[in-house]
This record gives sequence, C-alpha cells and structure tokens, in this order.
Amino acid sequence: MPRFDPTRPDFSPYGFSCVRWTPTAMPRFDRHNEIELNLLESGRLTYLMGGQRLVVPAGRLTVFWAGIPHQILAFEELVEYFVLTIPLAWFLQWRLPDHFTQPILHGATVVEPDEGGLASDRTRFELWSEDVRTGSEDRCHTSLLEIEARLRRLALSIAADEKGRSRKKSPALSDQRHLSRAEQMACFIAQNYTQPLTAETIGRHVHLHPNYAMALFQQTFGTTLIKYVTEHRLAHAQRLLVTTEELIVNIAFSSGFGSISRFNEAFRQSFGCTPRAYRRLHHLM
Repeated sequence: MPRFDPTRPDFSPYGFSCVRWTPTAMPRFDRHNEIELNLLESGRLTYLMGGQRLVVPAGRLTVFWAGIPHQILAFEELVEYFVLTIPLAWFLQWRLPDHFTQPILHGATVVEPDEGGLASDRTRFELWSEDVRTGSEDRCHTSLLEIEARLRRLALSIAADEKGRSRKKSPALSDQRHLSRAEQMACFIAQNYTQPLTAETIGRHVHLHPNYAMALFQQTFGTTLIKYVTEHRLAHAQRLLVTTEELIVNIAFSSGFGSISRFNEAFRQSFGCTPRAYRRLHHLM
C-alpha cells in the first residue's frame, strides 16, 4: 500500500490517481500540482497546510490544492485512507462554480458539510480506484465524469451551507489565506496560463521585481516560472487532444502557446511524440 516517499522530488506529479494510502508522519512538506481529495473512513488526520494546522475528519470528503505545501503531522485511529489526485489543469477545465474553485486556488481546504455520506463515497472511491488500476481509458474517462459530478454536488452543499453561516464560521471551509509570494504566483499561473504571461506580468501580480520573482519561484518549487507555465499549457492541450475533435492549431492557441511551432516543440520534448500522434494513441471520443 503506498505511503509518502520522503526522497521523491519536490513537485513531482502524481497525475490522475486513486489509491488507499498508508498514513505516516511526514518529515517534510510535499507539493504537487494536482487537486487532492481525501476520504477517511475512521479516525482523523492532522496536516500542516500552508503554514496552518488543519484536522481532516472521518466521513467527510476533503479537497485541497496540493501545490500548497502540506505535511502530515499526526493521525489517530487511522490505518489507511483514500487519496485521489487530479491534475490541476483538468480540474480547472471543469469550470466548477467560482464559490467552490476560487477558495481552493487561494489555499482553502474544502470539507463536505453534510454528514452521512461516507457509505456512498466509500463505494465511489473503491470503484474509481479499480478503474484507475485497470488502466482502461474508457473506465478512467467514466471515473473523471463521476468525480466531476461529485465535486459539483459538493459545491452545491457548500453553497447551501453558507446560506446559514458566515464563511468564517463554516466548518466546510478551512481558510488558508496566508500564501507565500511563490504560492501566489503559482495560483496566478494556474488561473491565467492560457493568456500571454511573462515574468514581468507574474512578478507585477505579487509586487516583485521579475528577476526576484523568478529566483523565488525556482527556489520554492524547484522549477522555473516558464517551465511551470508550459507544463500547465501542455496539460491543458493534452486534455483537449484526448477528449475533443478540436483542430490541433486551435488547441495550441487556446492552451496559451503563441505559435504552433512552439507548441509542437514543447509537446515533443515532454511526451516524445507529436500532438497528432498522441491523439491517435489516446483519443477517448
């Protein structure tokens, strides 16, 4: 059963995954560019998340952006739990309601406010885990549709819960607004990578000189600003190639690339083939 590997490279991706995870006290922070879902069947889990302590309860679906530094400090009465990861670009493509998405991108952890959903969520996670394990593109695609639907239901629950509570007091949102400058840059990129972006525009967003912004980002995340932007754009393009019939040139520009040649070059470097060849191999439509 998987557990945290302290030797894994910082910001190394998990991709789309769903597994039962063995909890361990983590000797350092982890960061990866996915949205993470946790489901505990018993006990509780204590994270240090973005500089704040967060307790994840049993029986309530919990969602956060794993690009925020997070570290398990302790766990109680817990042998294993479900961990599901979705690439951030895929999550953003779902265009979930802003009241749900924006707090997550700004460092909040969203917790299901309704009790009593453990049995149905356990069944879902077991099915998703099996779908991912098989490697079947059809089954994985179906799981993604179901995960999107589950998150839309969670967004509805959050909205209903907030009608009777202020966000500050609501147990459905554990607010993590104290983001570092590097984390703010990562959020800004995640929300704007399809637009023209430069070190100047990113640095301006967080009130930093572009040279300092680039150095700070690389020191924090172990990758350059430009590479991080490119990874987001490639993930966006990868998703469109697999799930749509859109022309490749349109995918290149809608993903944020300034030219088809730059898109082809970056795609080949990352995936070892052309976008057209990738589509032939992986298309789901």
